Amino acid sequence: MFCLPEEYITLLHIGHLLLYLHTRCPCIVGFVNSLDFSYAAESKGGPLPKARVVDNLPIAPFRFSCYHRPMKHYDVVIVGSGPAGLGAAFFLLKHAPEMKILILEKESISTGGLRNDCKMNFTYPIGFPEDLWDRETAEAHLAEVEAVLRPQCMPVANIETYRKRAEKLGVVLLEIRQAHLGTDGGIKLIKRLVAELTDRGVEFSFGEEMVDVDPERKVVITDRGQYSYDHLIVAPGRKGFRFLQELMDRLGVAYVDHVVDIGLRLEMKEEHYPIVRDYYDPKFLFPDKVRTFCTNSRRAYVVQERYTARDGSTYYSVNGHAYSRAARENGLVNFALLRTITLTEPLASGQLYAEMLGQQAVLLGGGRPLMQRVGDFRLGKRSRPETFNEDLYDFPPTLPTCTPGDISLAMPAKILRSIWRAMKMLDTICPGVLHPSTIMYYPEIKLYANRPTFMDDYFQVRAGIYLIGDGAGTSRGITAAWASGIRAARSILAATGRTPTL
Repeated sequence: MFCLPEEYITLLHIGHLLLYLHTRCPCIVGFVNSLDFSYAAESKGGPLPKARVVDNLPIAPFRFSCYHRPMKHYDVVIVGSGPAGLGAAFFLLKHAPEMKILILEKESISTGGLRNDCKMNFTYPIGFPEDLWDRETAEAHLAEVEAVLRPQCMPVANIETYRKRAEKLGVVLLEIRQAHLGTDGGIKLIKRLVAELTDRGVEFSFGEEMVDVDPERKVVITDRGQYSYDHLIVAPGRKGFRFLQELMDRLGVAYVDHVVDIGLRLEMKEEHYPIVRDYYDPKFLFPDKVRTFCTNSRRAYVVQERYTARDGSTYYSVNGHAYSRAARENGLVNFALLRTITLTEPLASGQLYAEMLGQQAVLLGGGRPLMQRVGDFRLGKRSRPETFNEDLYDFPPTLPTCTPGDISLAMPAKILRSIWRAMKMLDTICPGVLHPSTIMYYPEIKLYANRPTFMDDYFQVRAGIYLIGDGAGTSRGITAAWASGIRAARSILAATGRTPTL
């Protein structure tokens, strides 16, 4: 360790010095976080004196330290501890228990679908993009997923009654195998999975964020340091959508981003959507590429998710979740109705389009998402705070921070017409959906559309670098994301001379 002499020195000079040292020897780590170093600056005894300004630069007495830290090497570095990353780790250790694996996670706990409601589907094609997965491949991978997650799938009853009603309207009702743990149960599952991997030698680093990668040196750069690797799996989930785009731009990986799901989340009394008593998360497919998504019931709540647009502004997407049977029932149901939009020239970015719609909703909602009662919508009037919970309506919203308003001012007419048509069809299949009390929350946005140009069938984009999961467009849900991790792991094992079979 060595120290710079304590003296008046500009912050700019400090940064230049440490950057110079680091470029000459990447293993030299200094205490300045803006240069991918940890930061520490202190004065001699007590608080720093007030900074002076010389030549328009702030200066103050600082004591500074640098030290040499050997770079750790791993066989595999996995970015993201969601189902895709965990799936890869479990499969790698199953066939190569001696592998040295590091999992980086910028949050304090694994996030995404495993944590939020934890609803798992085990039937193809739910969650599997059909241009990347055929039935045989998906089902073989699902068997591996089940072996680790050990789901208790819920029974489905009386489905033929609803299916016959749906067929008369040109609507498809899919019958699938599902397991539901709830948000609280999902957290327990995450802890079990992390503990199992830790016991088998996997290193986790929570609260550490990937910043960049040097593919030539095979070094991943984080906000804490650097790690060398033989293979890198990047699986940051849907919230890592923009990060993946920036990473692909730096790596020179071509990709498309022209598909996005836009829609509403509906909330109603369980008695107005009784199908959930027989089929927890019914999957209806309507004309115009509209579908139901992520149904929650009995202990169900609507939540909002905060996103930052490319221009730095904030927008929101609503979502839903439910707790396990251990929680108290509230008698409510919520689910999304989403329309898939495929953009063509000249607008090429589904993300930018979604951000624009999210920002527009925030503008009309005074900084919050919008909500509207179906009773008001059918009368062609906006919902108002002073009348939103009148005695005409039989339940209050579970996301009361939304702004009562007029969704038709915020949602594009073409999308709204398709979703309203689907709502009327659904009300015919399950009478009660269009009860005046039903609440429509807007917007619900799903960004699935990052589709890299893969080098092979294992989601490799450059030698030794794999992009997987919902954020990379290889999946749409927990089980398919886990299967994506297995698929990438198979390629890594093959590169090390192993040929694992499913």
